[in-house]
Amino acid sequence: MMSEPAGSRLTPEVIDMTDSNTVAAQQPTGRVALVTGGIGGIGTAICRRLAQDGWRVVANHHPSEQEAALAWRHDLAGEGLTVDTIAGDVSDFADCGRMIAAIKADQGPVAALINCAGITRDKTFKKMDEAQWRAVIDVNLNSVFNVTRQVWEDMLEAGFGRVVNISSVNGQRGQFGQANYAAAKAGMHGITMTLAQEGAAKGITVNTISPGYVETAMTLAMRDDVREAIVASVPMRRMGRPDEIASAVAFLVDEANGYVTGANLPVNGGLFMH
Repeated sequence: MMSEPAGSRLTPEVIDMTDSNTVAAQQPTGRVALVTGGIGGIGTAICRRLAQDGWRVVANHHPSEQEAALAWRHDLAGEGLTVDTIAGDVSDFADCGRMIAAIKADQGPVAALINCAGITRDKTFKKMDEAQWRAVIDVNLNSVFNVTRQVWEDMLEAGFGRVVNISSVNGQRGQFGQANYAAAKAGMHGITMTLAQEGAAKGITVNTISPGYVETAMTLAMRDDVREAIVASVPMRRMGRPDEIASAVAFLVDEANGYVTGANLPVNGGLFMH
């Protein structure tokens, strides 16, 4: 999946990009959905799909991506989609608290949370240092606690909530040189199964999606021979598309699908089956 950078704390601020030169669709009247890592390749597709489905979407991005987020929001506005953006370091619990408070004050409580932020720091275990281990665990796994904990009580009080954790096929099968990443992604589903039990009687569903290789800027930048070898290993003989991941998210957050919880949905073209 597409990676998002990790870095320093920032007091988050919802970016207001509405001006006389911006043409955007009417603000949707639905519930609020927050997508962490929302301006990445997969995150963008998720934000686009949820906005099209009537959600009031907020895309989280890292504080270092402020300018990119401005351009990203303008691009979506050009498609007639209204999506807010907010800076926040998902690896920092306090910063996540401020971020969620800002969203709640501006938009209302978060009803759907898609934990999509992630990074990679690949090394064989022999060469991996503590900083590389901790960086990936903090952003990919601890962020799920940091953000979800901030919205959980509002979901319990509302009697409705949807949490979708974007994991990875490599969290299911492991991957050479990715002990940190595989551990974090596997851990995400452990959180999913536990929260699914805790939220089930309160109208909250919690599910995992485990994508395989997806066409993003990262995978498209691979050497041709590397990309071709990956495609050859997938039974469908192609990489997934970000909109296919977004479609799975849209299914899981739909109010009509309130009986699906604790699941790990593989969207991998048959790369891993069990």
